Amino acid sequence: MRIIGAGSRPGRPHVDHDRVLTVPNVLTVLRFMGVPIFIWLVLARQEYGFAVLVLAIMAGTDWVDGYVARRFDQASKLGRVMDPIADRLALIAVAITLVIAGIVHWLYLAALVVPDAVLLVLTLSYFHGHPDLPVSLIGKIRTGLLLLGTPLLVLSRLDVPFADALFVAAWIVLGLGLTGHWIAAYNYFWAILRKGRMQSHHHDGGTA
Repeated sequence: MRIIGAGSRPGRPHVDHDRVLTVPNVLTVLRFMGVPIFIWLVLARQEYGFAVLVLAIMAGTDWVDGYVARRFDQASKLGRVMDPIADRLALIAVAITLVIAGIVHWLYLAALVVPDAVLLVLTLSYFHGHPDLPVSLIGKIRTGLLLLGTPLLVLSRLDVPFADALFVAAWIVLGLGLTGHWIAAYNYFWAILRKGRMQSHHHDGGTA
């Protein structure tokens, strides 16, 4: 069974509909609503076990909404924009929570935020909004690795067998995820520049 691109139907054209109320969009909203629950469990209750469960559900819905969108022709223009933004905000919010809880160093948060901040400034300067670029394969793998490594790291804080091994495994996965994060950001950086310059060129040519 395919993990990335699951639900794709070869031979059928991909169409982003204008619909707003779709199952994938609802799942994206529900996934993001898991963030405050995670924050409360970690910071207020120190219930790391339940926090891991919330992260697992969030990661699961990230895969399910993509599957449903492709398999049942429910891809939408809103979902194409909202899904990666929700993923990024959720990852950053979770990272901030882990920094406050003393589980990760602030450098981990910086490694997540700095590339996104650069891309945000570049995007706003060229498009004043979303650049509408397709999510890259590296970007999808990066998100999956970060969504896997984070619960492993939280799980290593529990009094469970092989906690040290979980800690090491978590940082291996997170390290790979952060590497993919920077590679994806580099690729998006140049993609935004190319698209922005093309739009500026077309605009200048049309008004000349």
